[in-house]
Amino acid sequence: MPRKNLVSKEENAAGAVSRPTLRTVAAEAGLAVTTVSRALAEDPRIAEATRKRVADVASKQGYVPNRAAQRLRTGRTKVISLLLNTRHEFLSFTSEFLGGMSEGLQGTGYAFNITADSLGGDRLDAIRQIRRHALADAIVFTRTECFDDRVRYLLEHDFPFVSHGRTDFTTPHPFVDFDNEAFVRLAIERLVQKGRQHICIVMPNERYTFGQHLRFGARQAVISCGARLTIPEGVDLDSEPDEIAATLRALHAGPDAPDGYVCVGEVMALITLAGLNDMGLTPGQEVDLVAKRASPISNHFRPRIETVDEDLRATGRAMAEVLLARIDGRPMEEMQVLLKPQGPFSISG
Repeated sequence: MPRKNLVSKEENAAGAVSRPTLRTVAAEAGLAVTTVSRALAEDPRIAEATRKRVADVASKQGYVPNRAAQRLRTGRTKVISLLLNTRHEFLSFTSEFLGGMSEGLQGTGYAFNITADSLGGDRLDAIRQIRRHALADAIVFTRTECFDDRVRYLLEHDFPFVSHGRTDFTTPHPFVDFDNEAFVRLAIERLVQKGRQHICIVMPNERYTFGQHLRFGARQAVISCGARLTIPEGVDLDSEPDEIAATLRALHAGPDAPDGYVCVGEVMALITLAGLNDMGLTPGQEVDLVAKRASPISNHFRPRIETVDEDLRATGRAMAEVLLARIDGRPMEEMQVLLKPQGPFSISG
């Protein structure tokens, strides 16, 4: 007498329900496996009604694509590597930026992983490893430099990428950037409107392109407005907060203290507000601040300060869109996005 099968076809030996496959989705949908595969990949050759029916069945069964099998079949990992220095504006930049990228990649089958970007080390090494070992289909990176070796390398090897920030290369490449020159002009003009004549800005390191844009815009703005500009020496946006605070205290201990501050990000605004408070200075009275606002965290600054918005969720979504276009092989000249400062000044909080 044949031995009775003690485990059903729907359960494994441990009693767990087996993972749905393309075959189980195809069986319930009444379609061929190849049709289901193409429908789930949003192949436009498959009728929209069929794609919707397959998606509904897949969702009902809890079907999740087998990435290993997909990689063998297509040669793609369906992974995007994001190189990120987590110290860079972690309160606002990272959370909003990642949220926007997640929204932009939703429904595409792509996932992203985060690789540490050491600002002081060999920034090209991680890029080489990802390309050589086929760890991702594309790369996203931030803190772009004027003549960035990563851009040069990826262009030479025709590897899909998008940078947050432009370069000074004449060869076009995919990027999404914020118009920092326009931001700093608006901020300085606003401070001058409020009667401030000596503007202080802690700048990014000069090697970063956005640092160059900020410097150029600030110098042009103070010349136009008849104000003065101080860029403290010895510190930049990546310096330790205590170092920045000590530098601001030293400026106010001298005979020519600044009366207006432009803060390039919310972390810088927090450091500046704390330093001014420690010195007994009140924004809106002895001094004024205008800060770049990138997240709701600045709504809770006290005292309230004026801000100019950089929509980092929109940045993340735009970077996902550009990257997917690059993976699909569109011309790079069509994948360059410059986002403008958002709206009029607002009072945080």
